[in-house]
Amino acid sequence: MKQKETNPFFYSDDNKRYHTLAYDHHRRFGRRVYKAALDAGFTCPNRDGTRGASGCLFCKGGSGYFTKGALPVSAQLEAEAARVGAKDPAAGIIAYFQAGSNTYAPVEALRAQFEPVLLHPKVCGLSVATRADCLPEPVLDYLADLNRRCSLTVELGLQTTNNETARGIRRGHDFQTFLVGYQALKDRGIRICVHLICGLPGENETQMVESARVLGALRPDGVKLHLLHVIEGTDLAALYRAGAYTPLTKAAYVETVARQLEQLPPETVVERLTGDGDRKTLLAPLWSRDKRRVLGEIDQVLYRWGTYQGYAFLGKGMSPDRENK
Repeated sequence: MKQKETNPFFYSDDNKRYHTLAYDHHRRFGRRVYKAALDAGFTCPNRDGTRGASGCLFCKGGSGYFTKGALPVSAQLEAEAARVGAKDPAAGIIAYFQAGSNTYAPVEALRAQFEPVLLHPKVCGLSVATRADCLPEPVLDYLADLNRRCSLTVELGLQTTNNETARGIRRGHDFQTFLVGYQALKDRGIRICVHLICGLPGENETQMVESARVLGALRPDGVKLHLLHVIEGTDLAALYRAGAYTPLTKAAYVETVARQLEQLPPETVVERLTGDGDRKTLLAPLWSRDKRRVLGEIDQVLYRWGTYQGYAFLGKGMSPDRENK
């Protein structure tokens, strides 16, 4: 890689050609900040029978692989604070309510979980993962109040803008429902991070890139790009074993992500470029275990193509060296 002075991407202080979370944290908080993954025991309308009983095709327990859900939230937070402190004693913590749909409860129940963590001396922000169909007015009003008192991010799991794909994975709501929830948060000035998944059954690269293009036009504050993992015990695992689902290759994933980054506004923070599958239950793709290599190859593709986050969004069309990749 060449030195920083040759990097055409503005939101970077190194060779990264996308807007990293580390870069954003440094400018927002002035120090290193880590997320503390928490499980408050919230369920989901797609699992409790309201919209479905089996959850999404790939879901196993609501993304709580890396939480200590058997413990009270206060104990989970202390354990995470110790983990972060061992890495960097001066680092701050964003309390990340990750597992389940964390606005799918009465306001009193949300308040009982969120308010105590804000008192922790290491906590400098709050991140709440949820669905766009779990944002009734009283919850929105409470989130607006939280937003006035702390650095708040609401993470919305969209996964795809394609309604046919959403039905196929049993998402439980369509893109229009997402837009309603998204706009309600925007109207209240709340920071939003949206999740997309690459490799959903039936989707090709063009459709995955289109989801990024459509989402980019909404100018989200943050985006997480995930790889679809096949996890033991999910319905996706049964399809995989039956030969009815083939995961993305590493090369396909890397190039798809590079194209998606081109579609996102430069100011949108890329909070993740590949997800983590539980190593104990991950069936495929096994290449995803080497995150450092995947991230390195994304960097290399962006450099080789002469492109960067926002290249297409800014109207520059196809990256200069795409045809010579």
